[in-house]
Amino acid sequence: MTKRIFVTATNTDIGKTYTTKLLLKQFASLGYRVGVIKPIETGVVDGVCPDGDALLALVQELNPAFKEMTIEDIVPITYELPAAPYVASNAAKLDVKKITNAVKKIENICDILIIEGAGGLYVPIDDRYMMIDLIGYLNAVALLVTHCSLGCINDTLLSQKALNDTGISYITAFNCKESDRSFASVSEPYLLKQQKNVLKVESDIDTISQLLYNL
Repeated sequence: MTKRIFVTATNTDIGKTYTTKLLLKQFASLGYRVGVIKPIETGVVDGVCPDGDALLALVQELNPAFKEMTIEDIVPITYELPAAPYVASNAAKLDVKKITNAVKKIENICDILIIEGAGGLYVPIDDRYMMIDLIGYLNAVALLVTHCSLGCINDTLLSQKALNDTGISYITAFNCKESDRSFASVSEPYLLKQQKNVLKVESDIDTISQLLYNL
């Protein structure tokens, strides 16, 4: 059975695509046939999917079976407006069958499927679904990507509580940028008090991938 890993985040522009690409490379280096899908992408103009195009190009390098796949396979639902899917779609009902069919097609050619979400956990998709609901619907484990700037404690704990309340298995990883040099002194001491370790996306991707696979 294909392992499904859903990459989510505390907000938009936190580093989901960057993290997804690192996971694809890491799992491929271990000999797994990797696959990727971004079920919904907004901000798509003239058929250009900024995230989806980058993911497709990489997965085609890592898994030759994806050579025949198109961007429509990797990103089955797109909207032009760069907003929450609920708004971008004018409150249209989510076509969950379109997503599940795309997932099944991709799973035929991979051992591990990385699913990249849109925005954070409580981004509304339609009247019924939030992004967090899609994780459960797809029976995936989650990687919560969070930031390292001031405010990360609040953002991280709120998202962790949402995942805990929903019963989704997950791990958390911090995507620290060059400008986040104060993280070690400002936020990390409290986070270390609350959890055994603080995983960093770039430096700990091998540990992150192992933990996700074992969830």
